[in-house]
Amino acid sequence: MSEAPGIVIVRERIDAAELARLVLLYFEDMVKYVVDVERDVVGLGGEMHADAEQLLLEDGSRQVDLWGANYYPGRGPDGCVEYTALINVRPAAENRSMEIQDPAVRDRVRDLTSALVGEGEPLP
Repeated sequence: MSEAPGIVIVRERIDAAELARLVLLYFEDMVKYVVDVERDVVGLGGEMHADAEQLLLEDGSRQVDLWGANYYPGRGPDGCVEYTALINVRPAAENRSMEIQDPAVRDRVRDLTSALVGEGEPLP
């Protein structure tokens, strides 16, 4: 796991205690994160999605592959992911809102969230 203050790059399933730390650090009920849909990594934490995005870019990600979301522990698999972030506004990529519009990208974000972050389980 690579780190910056309050942000980690997750390459394999994050420890529940570390996830709890990041959730409680800024927002108490959720954590912002950015998924690299090509490299299968997640930048988790930070006050803004752009913070995790910058860390991933420095780690070798391409901006076109990065999508932001919010993770809510304790909401279960159907309610834990919110596909909304300012970094998702990309008119040139046909994504004109903060919400991820492409169903294939949303599926990829959900799959990587389940594998690396969680499926909405309650925090320990």
